[in-house]
Amino acid sequence: MVPPVTSPDVDPISDRAPDDDPTPHAPDGSDTATEGKKQIPFWVEFPILIVIALGVAILIKTFLFQAFYIPSSSMEDTLNINDRVLVNKLTYRFGDIGRGDVIVFDDPRGGFQEPDESFLGSATRNVFESIGLATPRSEFIKRVIGLPGDIIEGKDGRVYVNGIALDEPYLKDLAYVIPPFGPVVVPPDQLFVMGDNRAASQDSRFFGPIPAEDVVGRAFVIIWPPGSWSGL
Repeated sequence: MVPPVTSPDVDPISDRAPDDDPTPHAPDGSDTATEGKKQIPFWVEFPILIVIALGVAILIKTFLFQAFYIPSSSMEDTLNINDRVLVNKLTYRFGDIGRGDVIVFDDPRGGFQEPDESFLGSATRNVFESIGLATPRSEFIKRVIGLPGDIIEGKDGRVYVNGIALDEPYLKDLAYVIPPFGPVVVPPDQLFVMGDNRAASQDSRFFGPIPAEDVVGRAFVIIWPPGSWSGL
């Protein structure tokens, strides 16, 4: 049997001559395929990356999650000063607010206005707030005690909801001894909130129930310090 004759000038795999290279070359030997693909200088690329990172951080803070810095003792011993919690801003778009939830909400006292800021200053503040290095000056964090229609009353050092003493295992012992208040009927679409440190909390006992629409989100986990990691 006679073996097939293969031309020495043809590549037997591709049937292409060795010199039949489809990649164009410039006269100096460089590939023209890479011409026009100039690498962006680092000093140009770095600011672009910073702007993109700022934009992503602001979007996450605005619509999804936000780290919240605890500035006061009003939620002790559940949350201590300098703790950071992660706030879920989507929770109440798909579910109802529940008694016992720890929520972040807009300052119910009103009248607060953010000072004038430059774009860079505003972006920097938003990033710091999103990662918990700063706390929004117009937001509070408390626990939901009363839902719409509930009757809330403080007596005998305890909190009563609809005539029944509320079981609050999250409180420290002295928190049960509070001055009497109420009874307060929670209006429709509003919430009665209190801090866990009842002796040092400005809450619905002072500024009244808050509109449910002012709730920013639900704090669901402590993320700082590392030794305090836990769910809420």
